[in-house]
Amino acid sequence: SDYQQLGYNLRTNLFQGGPLKSRSLMRDSYTPDVFQKAVIDPRHWHGRTISELGRWYEKYFLDLNVQKAMKEKYG
Repeated sequence: SDYQQLGYNLRTNLFQGGPLKSRSLMRDSYTPDVFQKAVIDPRHWHGRTISELGRWYEKYFLDLNVQKAMKEKYG
């Protein structure tokens, strides 16, 4: 009957959740020694040092301030 079918569907685990062990393409592509030899240096971030990034932001905000001042002066 419909009632028994509904009970069966509620008893079955339809939403089992994610896998217990996650996999990624990067982890599967490299051997474990690559990750063991990798050194994370907080001062060197994606090929840029923090000082370079800081200088870029200084120039960026200086440019924004100049644009704002020009807009106030000349409209």
